[in-house]
Amino acid sequence: MFILLTTPNRKEVTRNVRGESPYVYLKTLYERIKKKIEESQGEFKDVEGFIEFVLREVLKEEETEEPAYTPEEEEEIKRRLRSLGYL
Repeated sequence: MFILLTTPNRKEVTRNVRGESPYVYLKTLYERIKKKIEESQGEFKDVEGFIEFVLREVLKEEETEEPAYTPEEEEEIKRRLRSLGYL
């Protein structure tokens, strides 16, 4: 997670929550991915291939994700919440 800081001279600086600049954070992330690739015993050729794989997996999960409740279950939950005064 990154936060936007304003310095006294009004220059905006983006930092992650640990105070690192995005460059340092991305470099650290790159190095962690590179180490993971080395440990993968040839499963991935390079950092870009690893990132592409991870992004495809995340997007695939989002596309195939089932709704948590059926429409009937949602209505029952709403009915119960109304009876308790939450809705």
